[in-house]
Amino acid sequence: MRKFWLLSAILASILSLPGGAYAEDYVITIKDHHFSPKELTLPADQKIKITVKNLDSTPAEFESYDLNREKVVSANSDIVVFVGPLSAGSYGYFDDFHRDTTKGTITAK
Repeated sequence: MRKFWLLSAILASILSLPGGAYAEDYVITIKDHHFSPKELTLPADQKIKITVKNLDSTPAEFESYDLNREKVVSANSDIVVFVGPLSAGSYGYFDDFHRDTTKGTITAK
């Protein structure tokens, strides 16, 4: 019983840390193999939740070397990507399946 109480206390303190919450839910859509918005501005030094919605009838990918993220977005579906806290600066992302047309930038300010 004591182990359960200790584990519960540790978990509660982790969940109550300020870094456990994210600032806002941002949305990036993919339509006709283009990201919208192409340039997304986010607050620096905060955890961010980004929902990527693929409105195309083919799969796409949200990939970023700068953010160390890579997720496939099935046709007509969405995914969630958590990033940050990000230092102020620019972070590129792209769709590896359609790299020539589907590129974007996240700017943290």
